[in-house]
Amino acid sequence: MNVAATTDDTEHDRRTDAPGSPRRPARRRMGRIAMAVSVFGELLITAGLVLGLFVVYSLWWTNVVADRAAAEQADKVRDIWAHQDEGSDRPAEFDSKNGIGFLHVPAMSDDDILVEKGTTSKILNDGVAGYYTDPVKATLPTSGKKGNFSVAAHRDGHGAEFHNIHKIEKGDPIVFETQDKWYVYKVYAVLPETSKYNVKVLSAIPKESGKTKAGHYITLTTCTPVYTSRYRYIVWGELERVEKVDEERTVPEELRG
Repeated sequence: MNVAATTDDTEHDRRTDAPGSPRRPARRRMGRIAMAVSVFGELLITAGLVLGLFVVYSLWWTNVVADRAAAEQADKVRDIWAHQDEGSDRPAEFDSKNGIGFLHVPAMSDDDILVEKGTTSKILNDGVAGYYTDPVKATLPTSGKKGNFSVAAHRDGHGAEFHNIHKIEKGDPIVFETQDKWYVYKVYAVLPETSKYNVKVLSAIPKESGKTKAGHYITLTTCTPVYTSRYRYIVWGELERVEKVDEERTVPEELRG
């Protein structure tokens, strides 16, 4: 019976393959090139998702974390100021890991920016600005000495405190707030692009800004273009006046409205 059945099946197959009879559709096999293209496409999609997540982390989540850290440090500084004994002696160049004061730049933002010592990534990543200690040491306005109060901050990610630095124009105010004084500067020069190795912009007399004599200057520095760190963006200001902080901490007229 097995032999008969095999014979019948063979005859059936021959009839099926006869001219004019319908044929079974052949299975399509994916060629090597098509398969490689498919795998490569999937890899690109995966890479795109990973890159997208990295961008979200770099430009959004680091800002959230940094803003949180900066707010905690700022509250600590203001709390110290509020509870410090009026009769206590404090050095002219007050130094604290929690911050020495606050920077106000209306052209960039209505927020105040905590200023700390140093410009390393570890410091700036906390969403603050830092004054230079290297390669050129900044001269703090609280010292009363002539020099350049040079400050840096991130432009993107980690708080992005100087993100809108390009909005600053000549004549705009920059105010530095300390526990007992307001230092009011006026912007007099802007350098949209220079080498990140150009340390002359931090000099006590910033000659590249057009100044030739010692004075009380402030310099803001950050990366440029946006989302890169190839060059540096520079803003220079000169001290116009110093106001004493009153009991209500009334802000200078440049910060009102």
